[in-house]
Amino acid sequence: MRGKEKMQSKSQLIDLLCELVAIKSITGTYAEIEMAKTVVGKLTQLNYFQGHPEYLQLHPTGDGRYFVTALHKKENARKTIVLVSHFDVVDVEDYGVLKEYAFYPKVLTELMQKRKEEYPSHVQEDLESGEWLFGRGTMDMKCGLAIHMALIEQACLGKFDGNLLLLTVPDEEVNSVGMRTAVPVLVEMAKEYDLQYELVLNSEPTFSLYPGDKNYYMYTGSIGKILPGFLCYGQEMHVGEPFSGLNAALMSAMVTTEMELNTNFCEMAPFQESPPPTAQLQKDLKTDYSVQIPHRSVSLYNLLLMERSIEKTVDMLLETAKKAAEKIERFYHQRVEEYARLHWKESIDKTISVSVYTFEQLRSYAVLTFGTEHIEALEQKVWEKSGGMSDRELSIQLVDEYAMLCNELGPMIILFFAPPFYPAVETSGHPLIQQLREEMTEYAQKTYHIPLISLHYFNGISDLSYVGLKEELSGVTAYTGNVPVWGETYSIPFHELKQLDVPVLNFGPVGRDPHQQTERLHVDYAFVKLKDMLEKLVCTVFSDKG
Repeated sequence: MRGKEKMQSKSQLIDLLCELVAIKSITGTYAEIEMAKTVVGKLTQLNYFQGHPEYLQLHPTGDGRYFVTALHKKENARKTIVLVSHFDVVDVEDYGVLKEYAFYPKVLTELMQKRKEEYPSHVQEDLESGEWLFGRGTMDMKCGLAIHMALIEQACLGKFDGNLLLLTVPDEEVNSVGMRTAVPVLVEMAKEYDLQYELVLNSEPTFSLYPGDKNYYMYTGSIGKILPGFLCYGQEMHVGEPFSGLNAALMSAMVTTEMELNTNFCEMAPFQESPPPTAQLQKDLKTDYSVQIPHRSVSLYNLLLMERSIEKTVDMLLETAKKAAEKIERFYHQRVEEYARLHWKESIDKTISVSVYTFEQLRSYAVLTFGTEHIEALEQKVWEKSGGMSDRELSIQLVDEYAMLCNELGPMIILFFAPPFYPAVETSGHPLIQQLREEMTEYAQKTYHIPLISLHYFNGISDLSYVGLKEELSGVTAYTGNVPVWGETYSIPFHELKQLDVPVLNFGPVGRDPHQQTERLHVDYAFVKLKDMLEKLVCTVFSDKG
């Protein structure tokens, strides 16, 4: 049997990883399509899939890309582990003069070793050790995919007493189109092939909790992410008469003052806390220069979630916007008074009042005021001009159109959500997860002297967010009603998420510096220790006590 193995030894897996990394599958490029076909081509070489081609499939995502499923079905078995990975990577602009070598790990590592004095000391140590392989996608996350392919090969060679379903997807780094499209397919495959999903296993790499963190982690969930936006609509004016209107740049600045690094949004879990929100975008919406002030501006914020509900999150965001509105009013009044004193006047009769709305409230007002036909025409105008625009740009454009239509409500701050949304998932209380956590911790310590630490949330954001839903379906309307592009260019199959509801585990390789030019993988841990531990984990799930 050993002679038939093509993806099992350390050297075989290094070669497989390098072959996968060499495909420059940057999100949104044609190479993502090539990558999916390459994975199918590699697995087609296994005798099992030559005899069962129906179990190895390319599935269209609807935008020209594909995700891959590869099912090894054990006769009379229902227990199934889903192996989830993504095969897209971020771009390589950060590699500078080494950019052309970013997808060739062996060559890149040798070149970096020759230039090691250019890198920080901790990177130099890893270069000198000879234990690390550098390159885009080595850790995030083509190593995880390579190990999953090795597990599928083992299943094909008769190692496991259950079913393995490999699912690898594009677009995880941007909008998770691949995983969101795959969820209904997982539900249908369970029905068609009589599969009982016991576990969804991801192998994203471990992420450091602090600089210099060298711990080994296993995660029983994945942190959530939401992207709230605030469109500020002020009042037009000429720059020569600054107190005759309200500058939206000031409004957005005040919103950012309230949102940026606001620890009220942080949540706590054992040994973890969610980072505070931070601005992803802030700009005015003037299209050219003129002496008119910008009276429309927008900002987007990265907000990470653990246990907090969507409804509670919306309430907190609205409260934050109202505080910003009050600050804008006080600031404006103060500056009016200061300017009045320059003119030897006691006061100027000029005040402002800033309102706060959700997008859902604004749209309802627009429909009642202008009628459904008018609103549909407004939205159609945006869709017709949407070529090449991202979901975030489209969301901003739609809110802006509504704000201009309903300008009599201004000055105002409008809360909305732009894609993507990753629901938080956490399954540490599930009996199987508790068992796996205990057994894998003991096995790692006894076999490799590795003190494996279990954390509730993978802090790097992952596609595990889409294999269950803790929210009630009624609760997600607080989100969907405030996503301007919902149902048009963006959606999440929430009903199928509820149907899946499978415990999750993220157990992956050790890497360093994701999305940086020093991205690297610890090879021995990945292709010897981790591979063995994952085999042990799979066997445990399929055992009687599992």
